[in-house]
Amino acid sequence: MVGRTVRGGKVVYGAAVGILMLDARFPRIPGDVGNALTWPFPVHYKVVRGASPERVVRRRAEGLLDAFVQGARELVAIGADGITTNCGFLALFQRELASAAGVPVASSALMQAPLIERLLPPGRRVGILTISAATLTPEHLEAAGVAPDAPVVGTEGGREFSRVILEDELEMNVAACERDVLDAGAELIGRHPEVGAILLECTNMCPHARALREQTGLPIFDMVSFVTWFQGGLLPRRWHTSEET
Repeated sequence: MVGRTVRGGKVVYGAAVGILMLDARFPRIPGDVGNALTWPFPVHYKVVRGASPERVVRRRAEGLLDAFVQGARELVAIGADGITTNCGFLALFQRELASAAGVPVASSALMQAPLIERLLPPGRRVGILTISAATLTPEHLEAAGVAPDAPVVGTEGGREFSRVILEDELEMNVAACERDVLDAGAELIGRHPEVGAILLECTNMCPHARALREQTGLPIFDMVSFVTWFQGGLLPRRWHTSEET
């Protein structure tokens, strides 16, 4: 029998997606991009030191581009075939990361917006929930390919979610966080009845996507759905024919 030849070149095998992580300590529950139990496939993680949630979300990740570029290159060097991040505000770095990494880069859940709008019936739009509507600028939207007039509502008016994450607190009331996301979803639909699907900018909202779907009846798209799609392209499933089974 002739043996199958395999090719090397990586340090770690079997994980196609590399995730650039903010430098944070707040709890990350299952469903959060930063919780490894979220994924049905292995991933690589790289923490970008100094990239606090407050600095990335409220201060446009100022001074951090080189650190994110270096982190992306390190992930590729150990075996990642594609790079993503755990903050939608890093859409600002999409072009630079893709250029420097030399592999596909999915920097932000916001990048799904144009495709989602194409899925919807005429007259319906994608609405965006974000951790900070006040600092999600037209530049962020443009970098991700989002229409500048897209409906956007933030959770910063809530009791728990935005505060815990942006202030990087050690304790989180999960039920209160979910309530903030649901309240923001209700506000989004109330202010923009044309919304036909909701896109979660913040990767920490992903654990609450099902509850939001149940409350609104609308399709919910987030970073978990995006990275799962991304993984499917980087490492397609191998299908066995009847002759092989």
